[in-house]
Amino acid sequence: MKTQHAMAARGGKKYREKKKLITKSSYPLAEAVEILTKVSSVGFDATAEVHIRIGADMSQADQLVRGTVSLPHGTGKKVRIAAFVTEDFEDEAKKAGAAFAGGAELIKKIEGGMLDFDCTVAMPQLMKDLGKLAKILGPKGLMPSPKSGTVSDKPVKVIAELLKGRIEFKMDKQAIIHSPFGKVSFGKEKLKENLEALLQAIKDAQPTGIKTAYILSVNINPTMGPGVKIEM
Repeated sequence: MKTQHAMAARGGKKYREKKKLITKSSYPLAEAVEILTKVSSVGFDATAEVHIRIGADMSQADQLVRGTVSLPHGTGKKVRIAAFVTEDFEDEAKKAGAAFAGGAELIKKIEGGMLDFDCTVAMPQLMKDLGKLAKILGPKGLMPSPKSGTVSDKPVKVIAELLKGRIEFKMDKQAIIHSPFGKVSFGKEKLKENLEALLQAIKDAQPTGIKTAYILSVNINPTMGPGVKIEM
């Protein structure tokens, strides 16, 4: 039986071999994406990830970057949605693709520990009832929010958009946006179109408070693979 140490060493060797394919400090976007499709060091269909450093002062509330974007080709991930809706919308929400839909009963299930979903949608009139779930959903980033477009009186429309590939982006405490933008198996063209759409949405979301350089650096990588820097 192979030891974990031996397996880790083998994985490290594969990573180093893949890293040799990166011969320059930075690449034009299209070339960077093409390299990304070749440097995955894992045996499964890796997620393509992007890390964007923003020139923001995190102590200033008017410099926070946040928004949503619909990726042309989706993320490649099956999204499970919990929809907090009134009784007359339950059937529609389920037909639209929500894994769970309801009001008080759904809230009770989540209070009991049920968390088999990736994101949430809520109708405005149910937000007051969701206060009791804030301590459960908040730390996991699952709380519906008007800022992320997941609080709406048209929940069926939001569910459809999320299933097609609408994602939320926002900075972390180091002023970096981390986001998936597809799967390596998408190929270079689809990944390029997804990344361009995401970068454009981030440019469009530039706060008026940021007067200096906005996007400082962009790096992409496959899950557990070496990073590729994109020329600015």
